[in-house]
Amino acid sequence: MDKTYQGIPIIDVSDFPRQYENLRKACEELGCFRVLNHKIPLELMQEMKRVVTSLFDLPMEIKKRNEEVIAGSGYWPPSSINPLYEAFGLYDMASSLAVHNFCSQLDATPSQRDTIEKYGQAIHELMMDIGAKMAESVGLDGDYCKEWPCQYRINRYNFTPQTVGTTGVQIHTDSGFLTILQDDENVGGLEVMNKCGEFVAVDPLPGSLLVNLGDMAAVWSNGRFHNVKHRVQCKEATTRVSIAAFLLGPKEAAVEPPPELVDLNHPRLYVPLTYEEYRKLRLTTKLQAGEALQLVRSQ
Repeated sequence: MDKTYQGIPIIDVSDFPRQYENLRKACEELGCFRVLNHKIPLELMQEMKRVVTSLFDLPMEIKKRNEEVIAGSGYWPPSSINPLYEAFGLYDMASSLAVHNFCSQLDATPSQRDTIEKYGQAIHELMMDIGAKMAESVGLDGDYCKEWPCQYRINRYNFTPQTVGTTGVQIHTDSGFLTILQDDENVGGLEVMNKCGEFVAVDPLPGSLLVNLGDMAAVWSNGRFHNVKHRVQCKEATTRVSIAAFLLGPKEAAVEPPPELVDLNHPRLYVPLTYEEYRKLRLTTKLQAGEALQLVRSQ
């Protein structure tokens, strides 16, 4: 396969160290890439989609039991801003206790619990591997993100004939470090913005996973890595389901670039801040598309 798929870089995670340069370029230029040969069985991905699809079919009173642990980490019903969109959240997806609580809230069966836990463990392992390889691609030790919390955001878009051509989710960046997305293998609609300000369609590539870089990646890399703006457009009257896993940032330590990424040619761009401080800044200012980074610039 080519090194890109319809303009989106392809990273073969079984082909390192040869892929380091391609990975670095993808992180710097688009902030978005697809991964192949990621070792997560296709059967597990398909079963996870079946499980979460059935959870969305639960009565509203049960779905609302998916409570927040941190702001924004629980169930999101359709709203006036995003009327076609609803989502479940699971904070600290690598924790068996957190998965147990999530499943208990939604009356998940033992089989569903097993699938959610297995999928979470597999995605978390891949997330740690990709995070390490991103650091190694710029010459650093890849052991920096092992204790960072992660979060699920499981999405359903309820598109109708009347909504074709409208926006399912507004333009935004992710606030954390990186996102691994299992997009709907049958339904497109995701678009990412390139550095020219043009939207590029991210069409499904079955069996692959999509990685987006968020605002914390820009802070940690001292501006080298690109936090990609993206949105979801309604392209057809159908239901679209996607499963996103976010690597957020350290629980308590400030996010700042390693010393190796700060020099005379690359002065420090952002003040050190914790992920929680930045998340609250985005929530209070309602700046959701990376603009909040301008408020924490050091110069």
